Amino acid sequence: MIVSSRAGKALILALFSVSLPSCSRPLNPFESGESQEGERSAIHWSGKAAKELREIIANAPANGLKPDLFLKGGERDQAALTQAAVKYAEALARGYTDPTKLVEVYTIPRPSVDVRQGLTAALANGKLREWFDSLPPQTDEYRALSSAHLHYLRLAAQSPFQPVPEGEPIKRGAHGARVAALAAALSATGYLPAQGQQPTAARYSPAMVAAVKRLQSDFGLETDGIVGGNTLAAVNLGPGGLARETAIAMERLRWLERNPPSTRIDVNTAATFLDYWRNGQHLDRRNVVAGEPDKQTPQIQAPMVNLVAYPKWRVPKSIAEKELLSKGSGWLAANNFTIEDGQYVQDSGPKNSLGIVKFDMDDKQSIYLHDTPAKALFTMPERHRSHGCVRVHDAVAFANAIATEQDVGDQFAKAMAGGEEKFVKLPKPIPVRLLYHTAFWDGSRVQFRPDDYGWDDNVAAALGLVRGVTWQPVEKSEDVGP
Repeated sequence: MIVSSRAGKALILALFSVSLPSCSRPLNPFESGESQEGERSAIHWSGKAAKELREIIANAPANGLKPDLFLKGGERDQAALTQAAVKYAEALARGYTDPTKLVEVYTIPRPSVDVRQGLTAALANGKLREWFDSLPPQTDEYRALSSAHLHYLRLAAQSPFQPVPEGEPIKRGAHGARVAALAAALSATGYLPAQGQQPTAARYSPAMVAAVKRLQSDFGLETDGIVGGNTLAAVNLGPGGLARETAIAMERLRWLERNPPSTRIDVNTAATFLDYWRNGQHLDRRNVVAGEPDKQTPQIQAPMVNLVAYPKWRVPKSIAEKELLSKGSGWLAANNFTIEDGQYVQDSGPKNSLGIVKFDMDDKQSIYLHDTPAKALFTMPERHRSHGCVRVHDAVAFANAIATEQDVGDQFAKAMAGGEEKFVKLPKPIPVRLLYHTAFWDGSRVQFRPDDYGWDDNVAAALGLVRGVTWQPVEKSEDVGP
């Protein structure tokens, strides 16, 4: 279960009656800069305001946060109340955790807000609750995750969750105690109707198979109805584990700017898909291939500056040493590899690991988007198979669309017709954000993905949540592309 034993079942139940954060934005706290340490006057808490603050922080589970991260319950003095209010406001406005301290690379801009100044104004205007409600993201996705989080907390509080024991994969026609445990687990998370006393033995019925397929679809897994591997791990999250995932997802959303660039490319490397936004409108979603677990695609923001027709691949030294030195000269020649100035270079062409188009980004990590000759990877449920860069499905069509929108379509078409490496500069660089969200809203329901990079545990630990399930390792890719 997600909520610690200190909170207890009674506290969890008490939290379910709280309302979700308001969609309105009576105040805009994100217009001011970072707070300054000096020139601050003491904040006075009346009895009424202190009571309201405690009620507001009691509503923290609606944001995937534990109230005792901010108030232990016995604080009375003015300084302690101010500290709790500022800490909770910071958590809602920018995140409780600092992502740059949780992972090696994180360059995505975070919100900038002076919460102490906003708190002072909210107290003076008698709008404390409205101000706190304005701090977290005011998006449909955040509200959907909040609702799902409270739903899973409620399910987790109803009865202790029992995971399905390890064993052989459960397939159609199976029966016995593990199938009965599976039925109970599916009922606990809402994939099967709630039942009374579960039998000690059961048959893996068509209804159960259908429920497992729904769960597999929600986790981006192959919908074969077989319970083993990551399907078993997903089942064994239980409602508490699902609440954990939605809490982590809300925290990651709080890290992001409230007003991101209206034209941008967002890549969810956990779910391996790309979203293209232009002038605030969502225009496109397509599958991508991201880095393998030991070659993780970092969480960065950088501008896309060039479209590159028929790119050459200048192989990084690390890949050359691990992947190419063991290849024979015949293989290297057959795949158009040469050595230029001591560096392996793969010539342009259909065999090139970058495909026939590259989306050049200006970033210190040398990460970029590109085409690939390995088209079959885009149809696979699990697409963490690159060396860190992001491979884009139907990349040529995507590049053509961007070139046309930026009035360089003719220039890009001419470059593509030439069959040799040619750079086409984008008049308006497009911000690209590489995100890692293992729970997200797809516009109709909340979905989940395995934590292939293991990055959820650091966030969960910082939020005071338990460790998650153990996900099965991703199958290694055999190609050498970036």
